[in-house]
Amino acid sequence: MSVSENSSAAIVRAIALTKQIQTGAARLDILTDVSFDIARGEAVAIIGASGSGKSTLLGLLAGLDTPSAGQVLLDGVDIFTLDEDDRAELRGQLIGFVFQSFQLLTYLTALENVMLPLEIAGAAPTRKQAQEMLARVGLAERFTHHPNQLSGGEQQRVAIARAFICAPKLLLADEPTGNLDAVTGAQIIDLMFELNRERGTTLILVTHNESLSRRCGRQLRLVAGRLQPQDAQ
Repeated sequence: MSVSENSSAAIVRAIALTKQIQTGAARLDILTDVSFDIARGEAVAIIGASGSGKSTLLGLLAGLDTPSAGQVLLDGVDIFTLDEDDRAELRGQLIGFVFQSFQLLTYLTALENVMLPLEIAGAAPTRKQAQEMLARVGLAERFTHHPNQLSGGEQQRVAIARAFICAPKLLLADEPTGNLDAVTGAQIIDLMFELNRERGTTLILVTHNESLSRRCGRQLRLVAGRLQPQDAQ
């Protein structure tokens, strides 16, 4: 599965995305007719109240969930025309993830967690590459520590190093400071934006934090699963 080299096209296109869930006789509309483009190198915040559909939208953009209707194009590829294996391959080529709950493997060291995406992608993982990435996020003294030996902020730094190790074109972050105190959260966000600028990555950040969203160049606001018209462009 190869991706486009067209530098002028949007790296993300959502076209009339709709997600519905049937619960008995009732239908729950989670997202309704959501459309937008995101250009290469943009930093975009998806904002809205709890339950507005933010995380569902992020999962659809990553191809981790499938829509009831609509399309997602990543780097020009219509991801829902692909089978699950090809979608996973495309994710490995394009996307880095940072989650609220860190999602580190507890039985691996910090260094091994960072090397994992390289192994999954079939690249030849080098300890030096992972060590350099951990040093960049301020964890040069934590290579051999396991997640339970690290603070919440340190675990999120490992997660950021893991997200950037494969030089993704697109970084998806879902409430990355949700489990951190205010001071640590601010440090993590500073670090994420620094790496984003350094590497020219496109950032899509899900957050309910308005001040954090304003650090992005654009905001997409969801209300009850619908994108507000002024935010679609």
